[in-house]
Amino acid sequence: MDAPRWEALRPGGLRFVYGNGQHPPGLDSFLLSSLPKLKPGMRICDLGCGPGLLGLLLLQRQRDLTVTGLDVQPEAVRLGKLAAAENGLEDRLFFRLEDLRETALPAGSFDLAICNPPYFPPSRGLPPKGEARRTARTEEHCTLEDVCRAAGRLLRWGGALCLVHKPERLADLLCALRENGLEPKRLRFVSARPEKAPSLLLLEARRGGKPGLRVEPPLLLENPGGSPTAELNRVYFRT
Repeated sequence: MDAPRWEALRPGGLRFVYGNGQHPPGLDSFLLSSLPKLKPGMRICDLGCGPGLLGLLLLQRQRDLTVTGLDVQPEAVRLGKLAAAENGLEDRLFFRLEDLRETALPAGSFDLAICNPPYFPPSRGLPPKGEARRTARTEEHCTLEDVCRAAGRLLRWGGALCLVHKPERLADLLCALRENGLEPKRLRFVSARPEKAPSLLLLEARRGGKPGLRVEPPLLLENPGGSPTAELNRVYFRT
């Protein structure tokens, strides 16, 4: 078995790890980590956490958090625990080998849930190679409805769910959120440049929130010359 790969979020920053058989860290996780409005002392649940990249990204931005990650893949949970120990975060970054659909975590126990969910129904296109990558990218074991149902149960009243998804699934996402008591509040599309169609969306919903969705200006990835925008550089801790 190949050794896992370690990388730093920024020079001298927290280090994350992933296995060669897992889906590699992507832009979507970094963008998602910039969406929540973090406050000291927040209790956060990472639904389908993989080896814990999202939790580390949030802790890099605000150290006074408690993050609990759930995943059904034993290897991902093992690597997540290694990363918590490597970064000295075993008192605030926790991992549980649990199915988010059946978790024993108490209802209403989190201020924020965050999720980079599988994007595609299992019947669409060729599935990714390897069990870990299929679990991360296709709704083979976890659907959008499953994620929203779990978040609706785990969040306190007024708590937020933040997630990233594909624009073509927006209607499915909005329906699943409302069916589980989560009101969409903030929506932001991600595009390479202003003239390009969005490739991702970022959305925040509130448990028990009042109707009213704010569509924010798009998050652009490239300047006219092709260089990264200042916002993308902030997302990647380059500034």
